[in-house]
Amino acid sequence: MIQAFETHIPDIHPDAFVHEMAFVNGRVSIAAQASVWPLVVIRGDINDIAIGARSNIQDGSVLHVTHDSRFSKPGGEALTIGEDVTVGHNVTLHGCTLHNRCLIGMGSIVLDGAVVETDVMVGAGSLVPPYKTLESGYLYVGSPVKQIRTLKQQELEFLTYSAEHYARLATRTIESRS
Repeated sequence: MIQAFETHIPDIHPDAFVHEMAFVNGRVSIAAQASVWPLVVIRGDINDIAIGARSNIQDGSVLHVTHDSRFSKPGGEALTIGEDVTVGHNVTLHGCTLHNRCLIGMGSIVLDGAVVETDVMVGAGSLVPPYKTLESGYLYVGSPVKQIRTLKQQELEFLTYSAEHYARLATRTIESRS
């Protein structure tokens, strides 16, 4: 379901895929070839959420933000997802920033103000605490996350492959309904 919130209508590129069993509302933008899968909730009711090209948000994930208040930084915390990002099943992203070519493993949680730089893998079930920055080129795992090791060349290549795979899968899903 795609829904306005007050005067804010989600801006979804015509080449993006949003499954009919997903919920998207408010101040949300979804770029070309991005995909949003079943049971995803993207609530842009109180701040902005941007999803970059070819990024995929997999089943059961929840994306939300923080509003401007005396309990948050001025302006609150928006949620920004770069290009070619894979967000695994049942991930929670809350008011954070994911740069390009990241993989956030299944069941992980990334909290307000956290920054995941380009070319990062976060292992399944990990917790990225508020305002933590994950440096480019590493694997992080744990609760809270710890930097484990440098990503191997094959893992770096997989980041782009995963995004391209989900873009193709979205196209196949759309075509199979015709």
